[in-house]
Amino acid sequence: MKKSKLLTILGLVSLFTVADAMAGASGHAGHSVGGGGGSDGCLKPHLSKFLPAPLSTVAPGSEFSFMAVGVQHPEQISATVKSIPVELTVEDKEAFYLVKGKLPAALTKTAARINIKVTSKYSRCDAENGWLLKIADK
Repeated sequence: MKKSKLLTILGLVSLFTVADAMAGASGHAGHSVGGGGGSDGCLKPHLSKFLPAPLSTVAPGSEFSFMAVGVQHPEQISATVKSIPVELTVEDKEAFYLVKGKLPAALTKTAARINIKVTSKYSRCDAENGWLLKIADK
């Protein structure tokens, strides 16, 4: 008798867990809009897969790219290099955004950090990341 009661309770817990997970998966990349994920009501975006690799030496004006997961709208993503705004192109890959930009051609013989920001409606859901590249002479 005790085994059947335990199995019933475990079944109900599993059912509620699956229903809750499905209800929260309504935003881009499976993240809920404005709540449900974290203790503060949002899931922070994740920025990764930086290309070229950090600390690589590149030519002035080189293209760079990264992956953004958990971003609701591509307009939320911005990037700067040495405080210079960079124009970005964003491709929706269903589960993530592939973001591309070009280093300012005027930057030569220097190191520069690509700073990425994701600004959301709620500041607690914002994210920042980036990486350092060495820019060669022309």
